[in-house]
Amino acid sequence: MNIVLIAPEIPHNAGAAGRLALATGSTLHLVKPLGFSLDEKAVRRAGLDYWNEVDLKVWDSFDHLLEENPDARLWFLSTKAKTGLWEANFQKEDFLVFGRESKGLPEEWTQRANALCIPMLPGSTRSLNLSTAISIVLYEACRQAGSLD
Repeated sequence: MNIVLIAPEIPHNAGAAGRLALATGSTLHLVKPLGFSLDEKAVRRAGLDYWNEVDLKVWDSFDHLLEENPDARLWFLSTKAKTGLWEANFQKEDFLVFGRESKGLPEEWTQRANALCIPMLPGSTRSLNLSTAISIVLYEACRQAGSLD
């Protein structure tokens, strides 16, 4: 699987996504701008002692990621999407695209047929923490694709 974070702002969420990528054999894609530094000192200070083992790709833009992965099957995750996560049919190598913590994904992306939301009780909460959302979606995608068997 591929975890894509668009302009992530919080280093610990990216770190948690990296740990999830390691646990599932996934690739973590970070799309600039990043709200934190990836230099060795910053990574060490954040306690990411496993960071050098993460299959990490950093992109200057989402367009560049798409240019380099023209056959990518994309899923856009948003609380604004109309289709629930359980209705998706995930396959190995899918790209799970998550927006920045403060703003989410661009509105036009959340209206696409391949936009998904995590079902939540109405009025229960505005959204889930990014790393929590990634783990829910990633493990469902891995389960469906049989990538952890």
